[in-house]
Amino acid sequence: MKHISILVLNEAILGSIEGTHKLLTAVNDIAESMGNDPVFKVELVGANSSTVLNKGLFSVFPEKMIHDIDHTDLIFIPAMHGDMQESVSMNREFIPWVVEQYNKGAEIASLCVGAFLLAETGLVDGKRCATHWLYANEFRKTYPRIDLVDEKIITDEQGIYSSGGAYSFLNLVLYIIEKYAGREIAILCSKTFQIEFDRGSQSQFIMFRGQKGHDDESIIRAQEYIEKNYQEKITVDQLATMLAIGRRNLERRFKKATSNTILEYIQRVKIEAAKMSLETSRDNVNEVMYMVGYSDTKAFRSVFKKTTGLSPIEYRNKYNRDLQVSIKA
Repeated sequence: MKHISILVLNEAILGSIEGTHKLLTAVNDIAESMGNDPVFKVELVGANSSTVLNKGLFSVFPEKMIHDIDHTDLIFIPAMHGDMQESVSMNREFIPWVVEQYNKGAEIASLCVGAFLLAETGLVDGKRCATHWLYANEFRKTYPRIDLVDEKIITDEQGIYSSGGAYSFLNLVLYIIEKYAGREIAILCSKTFQIEFDRGSQSQFIMFRGQKGHDDESIIRAQEYIEKNYQEKITVDQLATMLAIGRRNLERRFKKATSNTILEYIQRVKIEAAKMSLETSRDNVNEVMYMVGYSDTKAFRSVFKKTTGLSPIEYRNKYNRDLQVSIKA
């Protein structure tokens, strides 16, 4: 039987604690109904005898304290509310224990922005990690030694797992259930809790907001120009001339400030505009393509699918409300 420790962090998001606990204990119920032994021993583990969450709305009472546990098999780090650096600071006493358990052979799974606390352990330096796409820029700047894969819902590397944003943590829990309880039980959990199985990307949910959390005013001017004129053909030389910056210097500074090349940034702005049009208008795919400045159908579809994980038609069918809902007056 695998011993599971779900951390009760200060500022934890209750749903990521309760949802994980619910799924894992359901595995035991299913296994026992099939005449098998329980798969997991699941415990809530904290640093204090009680933890108040959601501004006092809830209190969680851990079953064990971290200093009571000499060995565990798998640690879940839940998502946290608020400013990530403040939340990490409030939970630093967990870090040495997590590192100690990993060195003893335990696996670790971070859920959503629980990746920030995981990153503080140093255990994912040089490894891949996922988190909520909204926090991707902050995560990259804070932890440059970690390979953030913000389009992924699940990473699995050397006994360390991480999940993408919000409720995609349920997909990681299903992944771990399949690993330790088998695919049959994982599929039963998927059907019982109505969680899409084998979903590996959060690309379709990412909203590109432009990475302006930097102090390079020339690059901000370039970004703003791209965002206002994305329908036009914009070249690197054009931007360099406009800003009176050498081409190579501009490319280097742009990449450093935004984590994108200039071409990538232009493409992402165009695709975000296309997504908005596909969500809200009745324009067909070709009309949207021309509206955002593409003239090559194949190139547009290729970049769109690479960015979102869906073709333009698939995206429109999934997110356009007029296509989904028939309203009778």
